[in-house]
Formats: sequence, C-alpha cells, structure tokens
Amino acid sequence: MKATGAVDAVDVVALGESMVTFLPTRPGRLADVPSFDRAIGGAESNVACALAADGHAVRWVSRVGADGFGDHLLETVAAYGVDVSCVDRDPGRPTGVYFRTAGDRATDAHEVAYYRAGSAASAMSAATVDLTAVRAGRVLHLSGITAALSDGCRGLLRELTASAGERPPVVSFDVNYRAGLWAESDGAEVLLELARRADIVFVGEDEAELAWGVTGGPSAVRELLPEPAVLVVKQGAAGATAFVPAAARSGPAARFPAPLTGRHSLRSSGAAGGFPSGAGTLPAPTNVPTPVPAPTAGTLEPAPTVGIVATVGAGDAFAAGFLSGVLRGLPLRRTLRLGHLFAAAALTTPADLAPPPGRDTTDRLTALDAGAWGRLRLGPGWTEAGAAEQEERTP
Repeated sequence: MKATGAVDAVDVVALGESMVTFLPTRPGRLADVPSFDRAIGGAESNVACALAADGHAVRWVSRVGADGFGDHLLETVAAYGVDVSCVDRDPGRPTGVYFRTAGDRATDAHEVAYYRAGSAASAMSAATVDLTAVRAGRVLHLSGITAALSDGCRGLLRELTASAGERPPVVSFDVNYRAGLWAESDGAEVLLELARRADIVFVGEDEAELAWGVTGGPSAVRELLPEPAVLVVKQGAAGATAFVPAAARSGPAARFPAPLTGRHSLRSSGAAGGFPSGAGTLPAPTNVPTPVPAPTAGTLEPAPTVGIVATVGAGDAFAAGFLSGVLRGLPLRRTLRLGHLFAAAALTTPADLAPPPGRDTTDRLTALDAGAWGRLRLGPGWTEAGAAEQEERTP
C-alpha cells in the first residue's frame, strides 16, 4: 500500500481517470474531420473541477503518464484550483486519450474512439494509490467507470466502500454505467454492489433500466437500492428525484443534511439511518453494516428548460452541484436545483467540462418560488451573462 505521509484534509476527494479529449472543429465522421481541439474529460475530475470552481477545497487522486498529455491534464485540472499533488506519474504507461464527433452521444450517429487500454490510471489499486490522501476528505466521490478499468481498480473501490476497517467519512458514488467498458458480463452486478455500499448514490433512470432492468420509475430504483442514505435518480429533462431520511425533509429546523463538519459519516446506527433534522455534526463512522432505511417518498425537483448544445458531462456537473449543496447544508430542494444549474452549465457548452455559474447567480435562482423556477429558460452563454435577462424574456 502506497503512503506519502500526512496530507491536508479537504472538502472532497475525487478518485478516477481523466483523459485528454479531442473535439472536432466541425461536424462529420471521424474519418472526415480534418482537425480537433484539445480539452480534458473524466467523470471524477469533472466533479472535482466544478466543485473547486464553486469555492470548495478539492483533491483529485489518479495516475497519468509521464508524458505531455499528463502534463496537460495536471495543469488544466490544477488551474481550477484542485489539489493534484497526489496524482502519480507513471513512466511505463500512457495517459488515456479519446476522440469524439460533434454530435450527441445519445444518437446512433455519434462516434467516440477511446485509447485508454493499459493507461496509467488503469494501474490504480490499493497498492499504488495513497489511501491516506484518498480518505482525507469530508466526502469521497467515486464512479462506476473506475471499477470497469481493471481488476486493481475494482478492488480499490471495494476497499474504499467496505463497511469494515477504515472507511472514508461519506462515500458518494455515481453509477455511470458504460456497457462498452465492461468486457465481462458482471458489470451490472459490480455496480449494484458498490452502490449498495455507498452513502450518496447518483443514477439515471435510463441507466438503471439498462444495467439492472429496473422499470417503474424512481420508486422502483429505490426498492432496488434501499441501503444508501441518499439516492438521487436523474430523470433527464423531467428533473431528479431524491430519496433521503424523513427527518431531513420535514420540520422547521430540517436541513439537508446537517452541515458536514469534520470526519463524520452519513451512516447511522438508528433504525431509519441517515441525517439528523437540524444543524450539527453527523455521527462518527461505526464500521458496521448500514441498516436499511425505512421507506420514504422521493422528492422530485423539475429541471429548468435548457437550450442543449451537448449532453456530455452533464451528469458529472449535476453530481458536483448536488454535493456542493450537501457541503453547504442547503435544504433538499435547493440542493437539487443546484445540481440542475450546474448541469445546465455543462449542457449549454460543447466540451465535457464547463465552469459552474457564480454563487451569486445560483443562490438567487435556487431561492426562486416554484412558478418562477418553472419559467426559467437557460441557453448558451447564460453563465457568463447571468440568468436575469433570460428570466425577464421568459413569457
């Protein structure tokens, strides 16, 4: 097991692979596009960059090659204010890269070509990653993509989500099911196992059906995943439904959740599990299996209308916004709205990674009444110009 000594505590640690992304300069098949613009893309680093841009202390833990692309990744992620001091350089393995066409990934016409087999990040394991640095955060954010990279990566995620032994305070897990990354047939089972061991889980309604055959909406997903204290089911343009302990949703002092202070866990030894209703610290980890929470109704928060440029990176941005709300102790509906606004920033740009809107803007928009929120229209450039003018033009 690798260790580098004492490290500073941060709000969020994000662990996973990031790649250099080549975006076409014009629409068309990869065979026809003459040139590409360079960017970066990676589920966990996207979350890290968005959270750091929003003012949180964030560390990204990964491995990159000792090559120019690795230099570019480290410089770009660090420019967002992310701590990259625990990213290892591997002289024997390359940094992953990929190329994609300008279309939406959801269409059959879209092409993406990955060159990540044998990448430096695929060599991550409990023996090659500084686990002290990984656990030195109030929240550890992981993704199912990492579990698909190698047996070592899969073992690392299992160790970090284990209920016994040392465990990060709060484990956030984005299922991020990518069927093409799983050569073997057990990918869906691995992701279900990891999701059941996490504290906060993000999953799309569509990917829950694709991976696990779940139909019947968010409540059916919750039936499959009763263990996480917080389950967020993303429903595309319809919005997102969050399932949280009842105490976090009711009463004049209810906050979602109580602010995360120190190294504490969302897990609880109480019968219902999860969040207290008021401010304060969360219970220390008990290192015992999490009790299944009592059934609760989900809270649906609609998404604003967005002029979509590309859907790439929107799920990562939503997770970052939601975690920002959790870290700030915002009420549940405002936390969900913050996720929607971060996602809207990504949806209205062509790249995988988009800076989130400023906190003044998000504070104002998340506090709108239901009617004004429902009339909100966000198009390309809204994060730079602010949303006030778009609100005024909304009929």
